[in-house]
Amino acid sequence: MPVDSPYSALLAGIPARQHTIEVLGGDTHYWEYGPTDATTTVVVVHGYRGEHHGLEPVVAHLRGLRIISPDLPGFGDSGPLPGRTHDITAYSEWLSAFVEALGVRGTAVILGHSFGSIVASAAVAGGLPTPKLILVNPIAAPALEGPNRIGSQLTLGFYRVARALPERIGRGLLSLPVIVRGMSLVMVQTKDKRLRRWIHDQHDTYFSRYANRDTVVQGFEASISNDVIQVAPRIAVPTLLIGADRDPITSVADQRRLATLFPDARLTILEGVGHLVHYEKPREAAAEIVAFLGDGELA
Repeated sequence: MPVDSPYSALLAGIPARQHTIEVLGGDTHYWEYGPTDATTTVVVVHGYRGEHHGLEPVVAHLRGLRIISPDLPGFGDSGPLPGRTHDITAYSEWLSAFVEALGVRGTAVILGHSFGSIVASAAVAGGLPTPKLILVNPIAAPALEGPNRIGSQLTLGFYRVARALPERIGRGLLSLPVIVRGMSLVMVQTKDKRLRRWIHDQHDTYFSRYANRDTVVQGFEASISNDVIQVAPRIAVPTLLIGADRDPITSVADQRRLATLFPDARLTILEGVGHLVHYEKPREAAAEIVAFLGDGELA
């Protein structure tokens, strides 16, 4: 039985519209929140094996901004990119083309969470113009060298086994409820029982909404083979990093080091939260976003 969202009442107060657009030969589904005539547009990029629902708690706390939230190619409702390996090059090219197709190139602020932080930073470093960049739970160290490197290595082996199996069996293995719940238990930090139940339900509902086995395996390999530090020195625009003191993927020390690599960046570390800032501390993240942008209001 679905668990009611703690943020549903706030989200219901924001106009939302669903659209589909063709980008690089594939259909990209995206959701537009807030006023269409807002002075600031923010394009948000979700994390690995997520989709647009994941960032809705943050969206729910923002007022007066136009927010565009696509499902990444191959995830959620969006189809995969035809004839492409779903690596960071493909995803960053897709993001640039998506922004161009919407007519907001050079004016939209770009925001990425987790894997989305890699995609967003790679696109901006590669030439996507934006007035400002926001990275939530930025991947600030190679996954195979970070604090959860053993878990990353085991997960990599698991994904490789799934890729070696026939498509149907491999996909079934990747989507096993026990695997999804195990991931959720590792990530969640809150002690609030209602919030924990809702987070687990979100992962149960959306974590396996991907196009096919190859797309999700390629995406995982991209997520552990890349990080933000590889491109940070090439990003000149003002950048906000929203980190967490209990992030099992990126240590606080790595987050602080990452901030020094940008020509113009500031780092905020939220306390008592791990890699699920968007679920557990969305209001705090939204407050940082509003302050950084100098626009919008906090709900």
